[in-house]
Amino acid sequence: MPIAVPAGVTVDIAENNHVTVKGPKGTLERTLPAEMELSLEGAELTVKRPNDLKRMKSLHGLTRTLINNMVVGVTEGYTKELEVNGVGYRAAKQGKNLTLNLGYSHPVEMTDPEGLESTVDGNKIIVKGIDKEKVGQYAAEIRSKRPPEPYKGKGIKYVNETIRRKVGKTGKK
Repeated sequence: MPIAVPAGVTVDIAENNHVTVKGPKGTLERTLPAEMELSLEGAELTVKRPNDLKRMKSLHGLTRTLINNMVVGVTEGYTKELEVNGVGYRAAKQGKNLTLNLGYSHPVEMTDPEGLESTVDGNKIIVKGIDKEKVGQYAAEIRSKRPPEPYKGKGIKYVNETIRRKVGKTGKK
């Protein structure tokens, strides 16, 4: 399936399949598997595989998706939303530092990685960036500071995540 390259986005393919995608939101670079043939024709980029071995089929889809994610990233960008649930659990933002109070004896401090931006809106933390992989990784690191627990649902969860709830202890009769 060809990748549509929107107006205002330039794609450069160097040797060893080193792809550079420039767009209104920024620039992304990545070296992709050398076996794949990348060709740019007009406003469409196609990925071809040399043969039908299982490894080549896998790399074909991966390469196409990675380039597509780069194109979408430099045009629209990616966001992940996390929600902080729990009494006394809160998030605050000062400059590039994200401070999380999660019921530990100390506040957890995190600094936004290069190229990413996090904002706090009430009990929501929004991570924005152009690199899908980095956005997902940083969101996962924030969530790992206090993952949601199944009894009261306290912790940091993704907005679209559902937590499997468990019934607590029952008393003796």
